[in-house]
Amino acid sequence: MTIRKLSFLLYLFTLSFAVNKPPTVLISILARNKAHTLPYSLSFLEKLNYQKNRISLWIRSDHNSDNTIEVLETWISSVQHQYHSISTDFIEKPQRYPGEVGPAHWTEERFQNIINLRNLHLVMQGKYGLIIIWTVYLFPKWLFEIVVPLVFVYTKFCCKQTPTVLISILARNKAHTLPYFLSYLEKLNYQKNRISLWIRSDHNSDNTIEVLETWISSVQHQYHSISTDFIEKPERYPGEVGPAHWTEERFQNIINLRESALSYARKIWADYFLTIDCDVFLTNPETLNYLISRDSIIISPMLTSGDLYSNFWHGMTSDYYYYRTEEYKPILYRENKGCFVVPMIHSCVLINLRKQESDLLTYVPEKVSNFDGPTDDIIVFAISANRSDIPLQVCNEEVFGFITTPLEKEDNINMDKEQLTSIKLEILTVEEGLNVKDTMRKFVSIPSKDTLGFDRIFMINLLRRPERRRRMTKCFDELGLDVTVVDAVDGRELNESTLKSISFMPDFVDPYHKRPMTLGEIGCFLSHYNVWKMVVENKYEKTLILEDDIRFEPYFRLKVQNLMDEINQRPNWDLIYFGRKRLQENDEPWVEGSYLLVKAGYSYWTLGYALSYRGAQKLLNGDPLSRLVPVDEYLPILFDKHPQTNYKEYFPQRDLVAFSAAPLLLYPTHYTGEAGYISDTEDSKIIKRPAREDL
Repeated sequence: MTIRKLSFLLYLFTLSFAVNKPPTVLISILARNKAHTLPYSLSFLEKLNYQKNRISLWIRSDHNSDNTIEVLETWISSVQHQYHSISTDFIEKPQRYPGEVGPAHWTEERFQNIINLRNLHLVMQGKYGLIIIWTVYLFPKWLFEIVVPLVFVYTKFCCKQTPTVLISILARNKAHTLPYFLSYLEKLNYQKNRISLWIRSDHNSDNTIEVLETWISSVQHQYHSISTDFIEKPERYPGEVGPAHWTEERFQNIINLRESALSYARKIWADYFLTIDCDVFLTNPETLNYLISRDSIIISPMLTSGDLYSNFWHGMTSDYYYYRTEEYKPILYRENKGCFVVPMIHSCVLINLRKQESDLLTYVPEKVSNFDGPTDDIIVFAISANRSDIPLQVCNEEVFGFITTPLEKEDNINMDKEQLTSIKLEILTVEEGLNVKDTMRKFVSIPSKDTLGFDRIFMINLLRRPERRRRMTKCFDELGLDVTVVDAVDGRELNESTLKSISFMPDFVDPYHKRPMTLGEIGCFLSHYNVWKMVVENKYEKTLILEDDIRFEPYFRLKVQNLMDEINQRPNWDLIYFGRKRLQENDEPWVEGSYLLVKAGYSYWTLGYALSYRGAQKLLNGDPLSRLVPVDEYLPILFDKHPQTNYKEYFPQRDLVAFSAAPLLLYPTHYTGEAGYISDTEDSKIIKRPAREDL
């Protein structure tokens, strides 16, 4: 086998294990007094059978007594458009080092200069798959053909480096999300000196740029490089009605910025390009490692928002707009887990630039053949991928992070801040909550607290559930709620004397489990009962009573305030469900003149409810401890909507005026059967019912 054939086979071998694009190469050339060899050496260099746009040249020359620099400059001018880049530094004078007796005399100063120059190009190694030190002596062409594959085999299998990543960040009016976004970006478990950042910001009416600059100053020495361009003025685009209004000029600017970021990633030969929006919170620190491990051309981690919005589409109409398919929800709710090919991904997208096909991707409509879609950056990108047969993948095998729901055209920044609060509350149902690094804390604001127009807000919590108390305290901090925590009566701790003071409804059997009450249900009832007594004793006109396993509807404060406006106009009410489980499908009529209240039907759960002073009196006057049933059975009995008609004889006064918020404002954190579901009422000891003759 000839050396040429061997080198060719080695080359194919390396590429078969490598990526579709040839490895990037930096060729370092140091030339001094070599005007006579350079014409030949440079000619051989130019003839190398290697893709020139994957080669960068680093050329230095000094202390010459001949026309070495002239030869180099002449050759560079003839090839400069062929190579990826050419870095030069030519020093005309002096011609010799001090004390040098001839061009072959290596003085200490000359050695030190050469060492410094060699170190400079080695520092740049992070950008390249391979560095070749090229001498100005004659090299046969075939030697390079075999050296490149051999050295690349070595670098690939013996000392492989972490892939390089360029992360693109476009920030506008995101001073409220940036402290969290940047904190989690910084927490990604990835070698930071292999990450470059490309950050742009303009048209801000808040202190977005200040937040960015503060963070950059704290991390600038950790990342490989950080490219920024911040434009202070103007604050708005012409004709813009709000920060969520996408004018044609704004779309065009975003398209240009995204394309510039992608071009920059290609220019610096990044292995991967991650474009991520500032309302994305990657709470899983392994997200980037996971995405890279999939070896896909384009891939996104599925992000959740607490509702049906996410960062992928499962369907697209013929005119390139959103279409929801039946397969969307099972992916969103992670009932089906894996990586799925979809027509659109956005907000957090990783592109494998080492794949040859990635060169076909663009955000610019004019670069897509026969483009017939809207001028929208994410749609243009999706079309460029779909028409190039490049699959767009979204993965939900793990929980990667969260995303806020986008604003409507007329919404202002305050609505976006409400969205941030909503996602922070959503995250608290599954994690400890969004964290922020110390340098970013000064940009985080916590609202002052009030009671939302109620005289008091109570939250019932078992002492042995401190994790729920901590979570709810964080929720109240985010919502700005002044809440009084009431220690619940623990069914496990009920003694004989307490139980003897209670009588149970003889006819009651749990409709689902066909059993008497549990100790947990007794404790739950007594907990609510104690709050009712506090309401009456203190003559509170309006109170809000919450349990500790609830999740809040987005815009909770705003929706409660709107509801309170209606409540204040309707004095004739006793109880209003904020959260419940509706048990009958019969229509519940709207309260006359209201768009927020319905007349409550048979319901379960006491997640949260508003209670008037009159309502608390009625609940106590029903004397429930002499004929005890679970609290969520007692309430519908008193507003006369319980389907068990035989229960009515035990409670002749059934005139509680009960409404329900529509839509609901509270939901359980977990439903029966879900991971993390705990019930302190159902999963407790069943009380022994006395024989009928003993009643």
